[in-house]
Amino acid sequence: MRIFSGIQPTGRKHLGNYIGAIQTWVDGQALGEALYCIVDLHATTVAYEPADLRRYLYDTTAILLAAGLDPERCTLFRQSDVAEHSELCWLLCSVTAHGELNRMHQFKDKSAKQKDALVSAGLFLYPVLQAADILLYKADEVPVGDDQRQHIELARNIAERFNERFGPTLVVPRHRIPQVGARIMDLQSPDQKMSTTNPVETGTIYVLDEPKAIIKKIKSAVTDSGSEIALAEDKPGISNLLEIMAAIQKKTAAQLAQEFSGQRYGDLKVAVADTVVNYLTPVRERYLELRKDEQRLESVLQKGASKARVIARQTMTEVWRAMGLGTVRS
Repeated sequence: MRIFSGIQPTGRKHLGNYIGAIQTWVDGQALGEALYCIVDLHATTVAYEPADLRRYLYDTTAILLAAGLDPERCTLFRQSDVAEHSELCWLLCSVTAHGELNRMHQFKDKSAKQKDALVSAGLFLYPVLQAADILLYKADEVPVGDDQRQHIELARNIAERFNERFGPTLVVPRHRIPQVGARIMDLQSPDQKMSTTNPVETGTIYVLDEPKAIIKKIKSAVTDSGSEIALAEDKPGISNLLEIMAAIQKKTAAQLAQEFSGQRYGDLKVAVADTVVNYLTPVRERYLELRKDEQRLESVLQKGASKARVIARQTMTEVWRAMGLGTVRS
């Protein structure tokens, strides 16, 4: 089985990113041939500073390695080092409907936030590039967060449409969404996903936060009316804390709700804080060591890109042949 997934090198990685994506990547190394991509081309679809993008890319690489990604067991690379991503994106535009892209939730959300700025065509075509990322490697499975479900469905539609029009060439992928921790919510606004773009930083736990900062954020997390610890729609704050702890301990939130039955909100917060600190501290310490050596990080990415290109070029040879384009490549 071949696994592919991508992560943006933008901003600081938070607990939701770690549980919903990074930990899933680490686990995926034992499940099959895993290719993991830092998607810097996607990061150019909104306003950004080039120096920041380069720094964030190395930050992200160091976090992934600190979390447990092993370049000997997976292929870790930078998207822009493999030109075939852009090439396949353009070709897939011919089998992608304008209306499909108009209906993408992420485009609507991001474009709405850019009222006074340029809404780029790149942002509109973002899902096609994401489909190209996946289909280029003929991935069987794509581990993603719940918010990416619509994009994976589009990738499936594009692959099926391509195969119907040009003959069986691309693999139709399936998504894998973690059963626990797929949606980690903001500690201060538990009706919103945890995000680096939320206006109040106290609701977001960053992977590189100091233990004291983590404890303070969790102890000040918004809770709900009443005093019963329960997993319920009318208790989004408590439910979120239960989900966080459940994801880390690989239990269900319902199990933890039973374990904490009869205890106080404060007891749950202390337990969650201890769990998160113990979970992230080794990663933070390892990151601080790895991040110092940018040459080593660059070497990992370059070696990964060399491995990825072999697969990408083979796929593009088949795509060009199927579409009747250019000189048939060997």
